[in-house]
Amino acid sequence: MLGAILKQLVGREEIPEHQREVLQNAGGERGSRVLRLPDMVKILNETITSLQRIYVCIDAIDELAPKYRQELLRSLQAIVRVSPNMRILLTGRSHVDDEIMGFFTKAVKIPIRPSQDDIKRFLKMKLKGDTTPKAMDAQLRANIMRVIPVISET
Repeated sequence: MLGAILKQLVGREEIPEHQREVLQNAGGERGSRVLRLPDMVKILNETITSLQRIYVCIDAIDELAPKYRQELLRSLQAIVRVSPNMRILLTGRSHVDDEIMGFFTKAVKIPIRPSQDDIKRFLKMKLKGDTTPKAMDAQLRANIMRVIPVISET
């Protein structure tokens, strides 16, 4: 993940010579070795601090394996400490809230909950795209539309 962020940032302009050397030594440009995490964090810090403002958006952070999520959050925390011009938007399910807040104590949490109408629209779209429509009769379809939106509200 940090490699993708680094690639986007460094790819914007000419890579400064000292960063190019680190990338080449680690095999990051054409070599076969992988750029080490501390080197990535160092280059990201140097690149980000040179920018007026940077926004990093990471969707579905809850889908990362806990080990990798911890590494990513720890690295982002280290970068933010050095680069206060960086803003991070993380999306994920609520079961990772405490973990994220452990790294970013000043984070603003914005819970997003679908309304019953949102759920009904989603269900209609999914049912309309059913690839095996004969596997479901009108009664089952009606039960899905009646029961699932109510369960989702609890």
